[in-house]
Amino acid sequence: MDYLERLRRLSMNAERMGEDDFVRFDLDSVPVVDPKTMALSRIAALVAMGGAEPSFGSLADAAVSAGATAVEIVDVLMGIMDIVGVPRAVAAAPQLAMALGHDLDEVTDEGGSTRGWRP
Repeated sequence: MDYLERLRRLSMNAERMGEDDFVRFDLDSVPVVDPKTMALSRIAALVAMGGAEPSFGSLADAAVSAGATAVEIVDVLMGIMDIVGVPRAVAAAPQLAMALGHDLDEVTDEGGSTRGWRP
């Protein structure tokens, strides 16, 4: 199914469509966009919607599995901040950090001393 047909089907009233018309994409079935880009896009969408904490873990895992680095994930957060707003980015930062295995309650500054951090 080409992209115009997919857009046409998405624009229809969902009640008139069968379940088979909506195919849930997994990262391995995206026809054109590579899995890493799709995974990073999903993180951006989750941040924009103010998603739940468990979702950050699963999407960060999917992004890393698809080849994304922690730096790229943080770059996505920084890159969408002007669009989604600073409060959404601030709310997502500790959730993404935790999903990437970092606890921002204990942050080490450049001098090596540890200080508590609160959002």
